[in-house]
Amino acid sequence: MSKKPKHKGNLKQRLTDKYRLVVLNENTFEERFSLKLSRLNVFVLGGLLSFLLILITTFIITFTPVKEYIPGYSSTSLKIKATKLAFQTDSLKRKLDVLHAYTKALQPILKGEIKGDFLDTLKIESQKFIIKDSLLNASREDSIFREKIESRDRFPILNSNRSNVEIVFFAPLKGTISQQFDSKTKHLAVDITAPKNAPVKATADGTVLFSGWTTETGYVIILKHPYNYVSIYKHNGNLLKQQGDFVKSGEVIASVGSTGELTTGPHLHFELWSNGYAVNPLNLIDFN
Repeated sequence: MSKKPKHKGNLKQRLTDKYRLVVLNENTFEERFSLKLSRLNVFVLGGLLSFLLILITTFIITFTPVKEYIPGYSSTSLKIKATKLAFQTDSLKRKLDVLHAYTKALQPILKGEIKGDFLDTLKIESQKFIIKDSLLNASREDSIFREKIESRDRFPILNSNRSNVEIVFFAPLKGTISQQFDSKTKHLAVDITAPKNAPVKATADGTVLFSGWTTETGYVIILKHPYNYVSIYKHNGNLLKQQGDFVKSGEVIASVGSTGELTTGPHLHFELWSNGYAVNPLNLIDFN
């Protein structure tokens, strides 16, 4: 009974006994480095180093391409190629099965096991059709009728009374015309004075080509109408439509304002253009 505690004490003492590791110069025996260690410290340090080594190795194998050099691991590109080849193989197998079934169906015919049915009893006599030249010459009545029909199909727009349809414009704003259209002074518009924030309406159906701010004319909105007509509204207080919007005739698109450097007060500067030429709005619109 007295020996067991002694054995345990010897084991603990062996693990905790300090040892000195000394590095000496071989020629001068000068001490260069010394380290105090115990067996327990060596075991703990060795275990930590082993654990770190295993952890680093696992990380490298898992998250780096190094694993591709280890037998049993494959690269991502190789897996993709293998998947594509598997699909192609499956497709080729299906095509081969179809070809095999087709060949199997043709084998009895190629071997002569199935004889074709000959229609010996049915004889088709060839008939010769003779066209006389006199039948190709149209009569005078046929020629007149044909010319009449072709003329209808050839000029459907010119012969139609409904082809010339003009667009109808409405006044964008009710107010007093302060300045009229004058091509000599390059005033290619009419100025209409009205109370501030009065509604400005679209003069006809159209699409918004531009809706934004300019330094000289303030808030401007431009509409594209059928038959290549364009209407322009300048010096607005604010804009209610954006570029690309479709508007109906009489729909409110802005409000009267006095924006821009070239304004003299609340009014609407209204322009109307046709095929690239300025048109006097008073010739097409009744502002009264």
